Amino acid sequence: MSSTHIYNYPKQFKLENGKKLRGLQISYQTFGKLNTAKDNVIWACHALTANADVLDWWKGLFGEKNLFNPEEHFIICATVIGSHYGSTNPLSSNPVTETPYYLSFPEFTIRDLVHGHQLLAEHLGIKKIKVLIGGSLGGQQASEWAISAGSNIENLILVATNAFHSPWGIAFNESQRLAITADRSFYAQKPDGGVKGLKVARSIALLSYRTYEAYSTTQLESVNEKTGDFRASSYQNYQGEKLCKRYNAYSYWYLTKAMDSHNVGRGRKSVIDALNTIKSNTLVIGIENDFLFPISEQEFLGKHIPGAEFHSIKSAYGHDGFLIETDILTNIIGNFLKESVNKKIIKLHKTA
Repeated sequence: MSSTHIYNYPKQFKLENGKKLRGLQISYQTFGKLNTAKDNVIWACHALTANADVLDWWKGLFGEKNLFNPEEHFIICATVIGSHYGSTNPLSSNPVTETPYYLSFPEFTIRDLVHGHQLLAEHLGIKKIKVLIGGSLGGQQASEWAISAGSNIENLILVATNAFHSPWGIAFNESQRLAITADRSFYAQKPDGGVKGLKVARSIALLSYRTYEAYSTTQLESVNEKTGDFRASSYQNYQGEKLCKRYNAYSYWYLTKAMDSHNVGRGRKSVIDALNTIKSNTLVIGIENDFLFPISEQEFLGKHIPGAEFHSIKSAYGHDGFLIETDILTNIIGNFLKESVNKKIIKLHKTA
């Protein structure tokens, strides 16, 4: 049984760039109950266009009878600043002008997204998170959170993510933004502005999420005579239209910029030094044929986070495998958490 809430931050929210947001709202969903000790919190950080219903978009890993289930855990997933799904975003009303922000919305970073969720955790009285997990942009949030939270994160799980966004990833995001801004309606200051450009952007993104093998398997033609109306063409159109029905171009544009901003070394001695400060029991999972977040990026995380455990998997779906290969993830994460509990018990025995 889930419940949806809105947290209204009572003060001005200061962004990393110094700008401020008034009337910040964070939309979130919870599943299960917080126990008396408040030590059963599972916090899921969502990827680029997901909502707060983690039991829906991470089925098989989250849900009844799954590894992370509401019968045993108190599961929280909050949408990020800029999200289309309830948190303050470019379509929200600016308290000063009483009209939607659109392109006057201030730019924000991954650290701003994390700061918003940390304020929510404080509001909920949560001082310790048993498991903080995220994939892709969600993993970027989780790594930043773990660096800034010290020992407040017991177990950290990073899937198909990185310590800083690569030139390759930034180039993909910029190509998508070019598609959006080529649609002149993006500047029309209306909720559906840039929708045609968003469709193209999603088509570009999908190529980075999947693999050659995946398209060869699912979109291959069964006849040799075709000269048009290909399955792959229809698929790209369908996926683009599907996103346009549930998301807006402004949120997408801003969130891709936030992803580009990700660098745990910014304002710190170095990327490696920042990762070295993580105190959580950490599991890093990479996908061998991930085209967008190459496995070398997860190997880097595993190498430089103290005591981190690293696993690699292969998925026909490439980067999207982090959402699809839930049986494999359940096995790896389940074993990791069992080992984490055993280490804790041994440590307690030694202390005694």
